[in-house]
Amino acid sequence: MFTARRWWERRGLQIGLLGLVVGSAWVLRQTQGAILLEIYQGVTRPIQMLQTPPVQEERLRDARFLELQTQLVELESQNKKLKELLGYVEKEPLSSRPIPARVMARSADNWWQQVTLNRGSLAGIQEGYVVKADGGLVGLVESVTPNTSRVLLISDLKSQVGVTVSRTGAKGVLRGDSSAEAVLEFYEKVPNVKPGDFVATSTYSQKFPSGLAVGRVKSLDLKKLPASVAKVELFPPIRSLDWVTVYPKPENPQSENIGSANQQLETSN
Repeated sequence: MFTARRWWERRGLQIGLLGLVVGSAWVLRQTQGAILLEIYQGVTRPIQMLQTPPVQEERLRDARFLELQTQLVELESQNKKLKELLGYVEKEPLSSRPIPARVMARSADNWWQQVTLNRGSLAGIQEGYVVKADGGLVGLVESVTPNTSRVLLISDLKSQVGVTVSRTGAKGVLRGDSSAEAVLEFYEKVPNVKPGDFVATSTYSQKFPSGLAVGRVKSLDLKKLPASVAKVELFPPIRSLDWVTVYPKPENPQSENIGSANQQLETSN
């Protein structure tokens, strides 16, 4: 009895430690180490609570600063655009002075078809008014509310604009193609046109004043039937419209002298 007691005194601690190790190993295997993570988090949580708020506050301050910096750059950019636009507007005669407006809505489903402006009848805009942007003609006001205007873009498949090739006077109809390019259908069988020629609205136009820049001839297909066609790269940034100017619809005294064929230059469904 005395011998067993002495042996236990010498080996008991070792056996206990061995049991603790084996038990811990079994627990770790069953919990896949989760218990260690819990113990670690329990021990370090007071330290994290003391250290985290300053770090979070610093990150929040940095994020807020970056947000304000971004807003400042955007406001500066918009202010510059607006000043340039107002300067341009003030150069126009009072009788034909355009109305500045900004694109406020644009659906992904009809990106190339129409945009909504943030000004309407209260600002003097009416249906049929002409819309321009940097680069030239953008489209036509299709409908108006007191505070908004919906614009049919020249890139819309329904859009048809009477145009002329500035270098030679060759005329035709520009049709939208739901892209940054449009299709120009000529009236002549073999028009005097080449890539690089500039395209503008025609003097025969019923909906648009003549001489408005539209684009540049990109390619030609003189074998196309029933009429030759050209691909026209549009000048206005239809893809990314922002600020525009809205003009009263033109008074065209020539309209009475234009034949019925020419009066069909522009139609819209």
